[in-house]
Amino acid sequence: MAETDPKRLMDPKTGFSHQTGTYSSLRPPLPLPPINQPLSVAEFCLSLFHRTSTDGSTTFVVNETAGESLSYSQFVSQVRSLAYSLQQRYSLSQNDVAFVVSPPSIHIPVVYFALLSLGIIVSPSNPLSSNSEIAHQIQLSKSVIAFATSKTFHKIPSLKHGTILLDSPEFLSMLTQSNVDNIIKSVKVNQSDTAAILYSSGTTGRVKGVMVTHRNLIGMMAIIHRYNMNQGKDNDKPPPRPVTFFTLPLFHVFGFFMLLGMVLSASTVVLVERFHFEEMLRAVEKYKVTGMPVSPPVVVAFVKSDLTKKYNLSSLQGLGCGGASLGEEMAQRFKKKFPNVLLAQ
Repeated sequence: MAETDPKRLMDPKTGFSHQTGTYSSLRPPLPLPPINQPLSVAEFCLSLFHRTSTDGSTTFVVNETAGESLSYSQFVSQVRSLAYSLQQRYSLSQNDVAFVVSPPSIHIPVVYFALLSLGIIVSPSNPLSSNSEIAHQIQLSKSVIAFATSKTFHKIPSLKHGTILLDSPEFLSMLTQSNVDNIIKSVKVNQSDTAAILYSSGTTGRVKGVMVTHRNLIGMMAIIHRYNMNQGKDNDKPPPRPVTFFTLPLFHVFGFFMLLGMVLSASTVVLVERFHFEEMLRAVEKYKVTGMPVSPPVVVAFVKSDLTKKYNLSSLQGLGCGGASLGEEMAQRFKKKFPNVLLAQ
């Protein structure tokens, strides 16, 4: 008996298949690397970044709170240096888990990319979590090493390979190794390998660890890349270089994958250590922010706050709202107040 073509059973208007009870996207399929090709999501993002015309001196990340910044050339150099230093100083094995608990800083992207490139699983946590919550998450993830700051260090129990302090001279020295490109040991990372263990909010029951593979993240990065490629196609002038203000925690799944997407987009990222609405508006004006990923409460604040009239927000082109649903009424009110800003959910 001949196999039935699933596409023939799919409603061409909705993508729904009555045979499987599932929906399929009506958009053209994304070109993804072959599943059997060894490839980490860090390598995938950096390969797309290197195809851009971005100058190495372009700022990658700014910590507005601390007054620190990192250029793209510094970022790539520090990722390689940290990867080499970890190989030399620690007996980490592929698929070991590294726990990360730190406020937002310019060091977090470097840590994420270095670990992912080595096939070490990244497990970031909320620095405001209690000692018992941290212990539970470490037990779930089976972490063998941690990255923390002097303010969060006391929450980490004893681990096999200890804890590296991100604000210590030891860590800073790990970022400044020179001529490491030819001596970093090559690591074969399969796309099916786990890239990260992220934590649920604990809305129902205790916090749970969610395993995300490199392939999962590469798929999400491919979506962002296609969106970037479609931007400006219908315009005579190329779109302005993206500058993104991050309202998202870097340990959250939304913030985690959006941070990866910033690299392949060659975007400048503006961080603050603690979110404050007016500080965000001030940063939009100062850095000519073009977009930001947000949660629904931030959209509500944009709609209701008169502070938006105090700052020049003309550079803002779009908000990507996620994490929870936004009501249609609030979306319409936002559109009315900011007609030139695209609100995407």
